[in-house]
Amino acid sequence: MLEGYPRNRMFMVLGILVACTIIIIIIESNISVREENFQPQVVIENNSTCWLREDYEVIEECHPCTEFEVVSKSLGVCINTHYKELLRCKSGEIVTRSCDHVAAIERRNLIIFTVVCGAIGFIFYLLVCWRERVLYRRVQMKIERQLNRPLLL
Repeated sequence: MLEGYPRNRMFMVLGILVACTIIIIIIESNISVREENFQPQVVIENNSTCWLREDYEVIEECHPCTEFEVVSKSLGVCINTHYKELLRCKSGEIVTRSCDHVAAIERRNLIIFTVVCGAIGFIFYLLVCWRERVLYRRVQMKIERQLNRPLLL
């Protein structure tokens, strides 16, 4: 199917696909949900509501809960979202609240997915080039056999 296309055209199409992938990644990384309109569903520990009514400082960014915290349900904020962040309220109280997925983990997973898809595409490109050479050799052998065949009159 692809044997009819010249190698330059295949490289051009591959380059266009890579460029489109990079553009899509850049656009998706710049799109963000507006925080004023976004009300995340947050699970609160019984004693930790100070961050709702006063200023707070984020001590630890949003990160995954440990398997023990999720399975044992020892930390209530890890039950629903499996992610937590540590805050220090202005009053000095340190609280833990649940948060949405970690952006760095999502970005890493997207990069891994993109690299794997690119590697698979490159492997199949090499497979197509190999198949093209095999078919070309077969045609050359067939032509050579026809030319070397004695003429019957």
